[in-house]
Amino acid sequence: MSSGPARGRTPGQDGGAGRRSPVRRWQLVRAGADAVPPSTRRFMARARQRRMRAALPWAATVAVLALAGLVAWTVLGTGLFGVREVRVVGAELVTPVEVREAAAVPDDAPLARVDLAATARRVGTLAPVERATVERDWPDALVIRVVERTPAAVVPQGDGYAVIDRTGVVFRTVPQAPDGLAVIRVPRPAPDDPGTRAGLEVLAALSPQLRAELVAVDVAGLARISLRLRDDRTVVWGDATRGAEKSKVATALLGRKADTIDVSAPDVVTFR
Repeated sequence: MSSGPARGRTPGQDGGAGRRSPVRRWQLVRAGADAVPPSTRRFMARARQRRMRAALPWAATVAVLALAGLVAWTVLGTGLFGVREVRVVGAELVTPVEVREAAAVPDDAPLARVDLAATARRVGTLAPVERATVERDWPDALVIRVVERTPAAVVPQGDGYAVIDRTGVVFRTVPQAPDGLAVIRVPRPAPDDPGTRAGLEVLAALSPQLRAELVAVDVAGLARISLRLRDDRTVVWGDATRGAEKSKVATALLGRKADTIDVSAPDVVTFR
């Protein structure tokens, strides 16, 4: 009796012919430096250098802009560099407190944002101030330099005297006329008053000898100006024109014994 194939066996179970082949697994391995040719390494290094050189200007620009923005924000937008001191230089007729109040700069205002010209104009509205300049003193101070008006004459006003400068601006009132200041008599002293301007023009034309003898310049009208001198003498001046000639003639005649010297027409002088 012939025996058949063994039960329960399937083809390929016997012998090596029917065995499955093992699964292959791949693994990445970093190549050593020696595996890359030197020419390739040099090319890659040069490529990296070119990329870095190309990016460097952009990076520097971004860094500069960021730094500038930070500085601008710190200086303009914060109180880190704010005004903590206002120094006043040159003030005598006005007090530093008056100057600071006129300047009207808030405490801790960013120093860089203070309008220097506008601040100087506000200080210039003070009557005794002829002009003012304002400058920054970093990190936290403003310096206000004041040039005050120079007295040129006084004008009797009620029980006192109005002090005026060479332009006719009234900038203070005093109870008595200060020594060394001439008196100009006009109804209403002001820079835009023709009588005030005429009186100051005559005063500027007087010689030192006439100034020494002068008591007052009386401006009764634009063509009726006269000088009152010591010893009750009078020089009839007329209008304010030809001041240098009139001053020269009147100075030459100061030694004459006359109560009135009329130099209103300096070519023809009369005495009374």
